[in-house]
Amino acid sequence: MRYISTRGGMAPLPFCETVLMGLAPDGGLLLPERYPQIDRATLDAWRDLGYAELAFEIIRLFADDIPADDLKGIVSRAYRAETFGSEAITPVKRLHDGLAILELSNGPTLAFKDMAMQFLGQLFEYVLDQRGETLNILGATSGDTGSAAEYAMRGKRGIQVFMLSPDGKMSAFQRAQMYSLQDQNIHNIAIQGMFDDCQDIVKAVQNDHAFKAKHKIGTVNSINWARVVAQVVYYFNGYFRATASNDEKVSFCVPSGNFGNVCAGHVARSMGLPVERLIVATNENDVLDEFFKSGRYAPRGSERTYVTSSPSMDISKASNFERFVFDLVGRDGAKVKQLWAEVDAGGGFQLDAETMGRVRDAFGFVSGKSAHADRIATIRQVDAEDGVVVDTHTADGIKVARELRRGGENVVCLETALPAKFAETIREALDRDPPRPAGFEALESLPQRVVTLPADASQVKALIEKTLG
Repeated sequence: MRYISTRGGMAPLPFCETVLMGLAPDGGLLLPERYPQIDRATLDAWRDLGYAELAFEIIRLFADDIPADDLKGIVSRAYRAETFGSEAITPVKRLHDGLAILELSNGPTLAFKDMAMQFLGQLFEYVLDQRGETLNILGATSGDTGSAAEYAMRGKRGIQVFMLSPDGKMSAFQRAQMYSLQDQNIHNIAIQGMFDDCQDIVKAVQNDHAFKAKHKIGTVNSINWARVVAQVVYYFNGYFRATASNDEKVSFCVPSGNFGNVCAGHVARSMGLPVERLIVATNENDVLDEFFKSGRYAPRGSERTYVTSSPSMDISKASNFERFVFDLVGRDGAKVKQLWAEVDAGGGFQLDAETMGRVRDAFGFVSGKSAHADRIATIRQVDAEDGVVVDTHTADGIKVARELRRGGENVVCLETALPAKFAETIREALDRDPPRPAGFEALESLPQRVVTLPADASQVKALIEKTLG
């Protein structure tokens, strides 16, 4: 299996050569030359596998340059019952109306990002050991990627983490999860701006090839292909848990800001998983909903990005969207390069009606959006009818899933985080605190380590240089 760039300017590389890379040298994102195809016999053989066994079978198709025994060790260390609270790893529960929720938030930081990040932590350590190298990770978070990455990388040999987050824009719980870590290889940087500013800085550093090479800069954001691969696994697992046989189809509803999570669903569907539709749910930052309804993709800039009660989706530039568009336009790298030049120039692009027909008919995408009042109403309704408390992002997904579900459609809603991370909004909805897992009782009162900087890539680079000496 070899990997290419969405912008067509990179010679194909094997998996391990891409793990530490982040963006491709031409500024594009990495994708495999082809998606492995899963036939019915393979699907039948996989149905009853445990999570780590299933992860091995799927990831080996993408990472065929890692010896099988080594890969088995990586996934078995990543996906343990001790880490995720049960052997099921990602259980499915049904609400009274038949809507299913795929539980993805049972990891150490209570968010779905743990599903990929626990794998990435083990993978990075393995690849670095094989090469005798070190890695300095520069990441950006809108709330959950940061803590998941830091908990997965803390204390790892040869790894330093520099994590950018939008100053004051995350929940108090999310900030405390990250900023209270005292590990010497973890460095938190609060950026005066929105998540899109943080993401722009990461991409600017990635595109400074001399700085990137000198300081061995990598990324854990979903621009890293290995993260998307790890997320593909829970779509297969969710399908198996939500169906009685492989004769059935499911649709997945995915709360989305940066398009990484639903991009993994697109990959799973492209591999042959029986997925009817991929339902994208946005909040008030509805650039993706606008695209799926009109064909117009126009990121709005940080000054026009709303601060909402589902803050991890407060994003107007969806990094991973480029991967889907690459497939949509027939894997034409020159076309993608041209489209993103229009985006980078501050505009956007408009796709024609024929192309948008393929978005729905060939790729199964539809979308909807949710606002604060919808979140509050959905949290109240699910609590009253099912005795289940959901977080604000999952509420966005449930609202859109119920709005768009067709008769007889088996819809699986992807859980985003546990409600404890968004206590203020849960109190507004339910007039009580959300349940808080053991070990997190006094999180917000712990001492915090964080540096605040303006939205300026040069200042971030200077801090990295100073820290690394």
